[in-house]
Amino acid sequence: MPQGQPSVVPDDGLTTRQRRNRPLLVVHTGVGKGKSTAAFGLALRAWNQGWPIGVFQFVKSAKWKVGEENALRVLGASGEGGSVDWHKMGEGWSWVQRDSQMDNEEKAREGWEQVKRDLAAETYRLYVLDEFAYPMHWGWVDVDEVVSVLRERPGTQHVVITGRNAPEKLVEAADLVTDMSKVKHPMDAGQKGQRGIEW
Repeated sequence: MPQGQPSVVPDDGLTTRQRRNRPLLVVHTGVGKGKSTAAFGLALRAWNQGWPIGVFQFVKSAKWKVGEENALRVLGASGEGGSVDWHKMGEGWSWVQRDSQMDNEEKAREGWEQVKRDLAAETYRLYVLDEFAYPMHWGWVDVDEVVSVLRERPGTQHVVITGRNAPEKLVEAADLVTDMSKVKHPMDAGQKGQRGIEW
């Protein structure tokens, strides 16, 4: 299997193995489709490695049926790979107008507090913080605190954060950042989302 060769080897005192196995902060941002999908692809790889996975959905409504949720729950319960816990924190904040913004903000903060507790306890090896860029962008969760907590997280916990408008401080702190750009989308031609593609 190709493993790639880094173009730069820093003089940081780490062995190749230590550097290779350090925990990563990954950010998937941009206006294009596929940010969450790519994060769930990482979750599939983590499941295959036997890692415990925590998915925290910060924006998509608890009522929405996300296809990846069912698949990952089934895999997590199969006993063949890692475990999967799925936490829904949102009420569809980014897509549905609501009068209860204060409740939404509070749920975002509560969700972040839960992530902090799990990071401190080293509950998971992979955290998928789906749509977490939005609460930071809207000022519901403090970006400086998020960056500090993630920089200081113990152990070998990988974290992937998705969502448009990822704050610059988060982007700077991340090890891997992908900006999904849109070239073309069926919605541009008036087509609504469809089963198996959007959910």
